[in-house]
Amino acid sequence: MAETGASPHAASSPVARAEHFVWLTARVLEQRRFAYHFLSGASGAGAGPADAVDTALAAYGTEDGGYGYALEPDLRGPVSQPLHVGHALRVLDSIGRCGGQRVERVCRYLTSVSTSDGALPAIHPSQRAYPSAPFVPVVDDPPSELLATGPVVGLLHRNEVWHAWLFRATDFCWAAVESLEKSHPYEIQAAVAFLDGAPDRPRAQAAADRLGRIAREQRLVALDPERLEAYPVAPGYAPGEHHFAHDYAKTPESLARAWFTDEEMTRSLDHLAREQQEDGGWPVRWSKWAPGSALEARPIVTVEALRTLRAYGRAIV
Repeated sequence: MAETGASPHAASSPVARAEHFVWLTARVLEQRRFAYHFLSGASGAGAGPADAVDTALAAYGTEDGGYGYALEPDLRGPVSQPLHVGHALRVLDSIGRCGGQRVERVCRYLTSVSTSDGALPAIHPSQRAYPSAPFVPVVDDPPSELLATGPVVGLLHRNEVWHAWLFRATDFCWAAVESLEKSHPYEIQAAVAFLDGAPDRPRAQAAADRLGRIAREQRLVALDPERLEAYPVAPGYAPGEHHFAHDYAKTPESLARAWFTDEEMTRSLDHLAREQQEDGGWPVRWSKWAPGSALEARPIVTVEALRTLRAYGRAIV
């Protein structure tokens, strides 16, 4: 790594360039995550680095067992939200700590904010008192959303968590996934996150096969990054907010990997690698509604981009 303050142009690898960007711009949590995944040996294993991530994440915890304080940068303020919890569980899963009494407390929080059908709204009305992105509207009686529920249920199952909340929430996810017809990229990604962790693997495989056909038929995935004009951006999304094969199949083990040929996945990963910017970070593709939220989101996106590239065996160091 170059000396502090040196230009990232002098760095020779994607990780070294990203390290400069992370130390320059990231929150403590993303600094600790970067150190865990990329500066702690080949696998990022080790109790010390994991403890540091755990401690940084705990700062976002709330008294009701959830998470707040803009853990998900597009939702500001101190109140717990399901989307914050989903973010926290992804962090815990990535360091092998998605279990124990902490997750029991999380499940009690999820129970307290669930709708009448036992699943999660995207935004709890408590957010109304605090700033939030205009594309996540706050309503008084929000419906259940696969977008919020699917990733949470999938991660809990993946980590063999058993709690009474999961029974109805799992049923909701199955019904929502198997009834999807017209959809959009983030909803499909939430469905994949559920299916990748669902215990009924044959059912998950069948559902994933159907979703893959929907994603391709509705052109929800830009299969050729060199011809983006051929792929319409979903209604309500930011200009240029395309989604690629690697956005759905974040690892080779994902059920969504079977949706794409080797050539399509190679083009997608090549595009992801090229997206690293001069400052060493990756860009945010969704709407940038406030300077602070965009600044905080870029290191998150950068860590995940590097994790995806490494998962597929790309050279990043």
